[in-house]
Amino acid sequence: MINLTQTTGVHCFVTGAAGFIGSNLVDRLLTLGHRVTGYDNFSTGNEAFLENALQHPCFRLVRGDLLEPDALSAAMAGCDVVLHLAANADVRFGTGHPRRDLEQNTIATWNVLDAMRQRGIGKIAFSSTGSVYGEAQVIPTPEDCPFPVQTSLYGASKVAAEGLIAAYCEGFGFEGFIFRFVSILGERYTHGHVFDFYRQLLQHPDHLSVLGNGSQRKSYLYVQDCVDAVLTAMAAGDGKLTIVNLGTPEYCQVNDSIGWICERLGVAPELRYSGGDRGWVGDNPFIFLDCARMRSMGWAPRRTIRESILRTVDYLAANRWLLDSRR
Repeated sequence: MINLTQTTGVHCFVTGAAGFIGSNLVDRLLTLGHRVTGYDNFSTGNEAFLENALQHPCFRLVRGDLLEPDALSAAMAGCDVVLHLAANADVRFGTGHPRRDLEQNTIATWNVLDAMRQRGIGKIAFSSTGSVYGEAQVIPTPEDCPFPVQTSLYGASKVAAEGLIAAYCEGFGFEGFIFRFVSILGERYTHGHVFDFYRQLLQHPDHLSVLGNGSQRKSYLYVQDCVDAVLTAMAAGDGKLTIVNLGTPEYCQVNDSIGWICERLGVAPELRYSGGDRGWVGDNPFIFLDCARMRSMGWAPRRTIRESILRTVDYLAANRWLLDSRR
């Protein structure tokens, strides 16, 4: 058993290390006294997010693609545990490039698992998504909710990846942790509704285009609370497969989020809705996960949704260079 919160010197392999969640996780692992090999192809990751890590003697960055199995296996040599966060997270435009989710989410995950098998690494944490529940009929949605018909290629690719992890746990004795996240907010956030709204309001503070009717109900989680949960669950593992939802015990309407953002920025734009109860194909109009299983491990989020949104706005205001880097 590897407890990353109580031991030190564990060699962690983090995919998507230069991404939003990945880079925050890298920093935390280094702070806890672990060695980290970060793996990223920089298709969406940002080297600036690793500024502190790159100065740390226990961090190594490998520029590589998860679709290159030999390079991936070589980079994993000597590691003890894998934290697999790399993925294509473009849910909204998934139908415009349908192979991308298959390759970057499903095939990439199989490559990670088989490289682990080759290297004798038996522990993996995986960033899945609440989107696997599609338009759930049970709200709040527990981990054992019957899976519906999938409504997004992103969600479908993550379900497939979860299945591969479960099969490797059964077939090769891996210990697996599958985390079904709601949307994550906070420092180094680079895509999603807060980013889109903030950029719009800088360009034209008098009006804001909103997908759907603004009544969509969503849940969000602060990135440091997310990292806390990942480490807490991994410390409580039983050597088999653990699946947990990660979210807050609340949700908000998109209109609530707009109000908080506009108040923070001191603007009162005209709201221009596209109409309907969702913004795009696969946009679940109500996401609210039951996180009792995660709370039973002693974890609880420290930030409310409102606090997480405001911290994200403040971060974007202090790092406007991100707006240009994501065009």
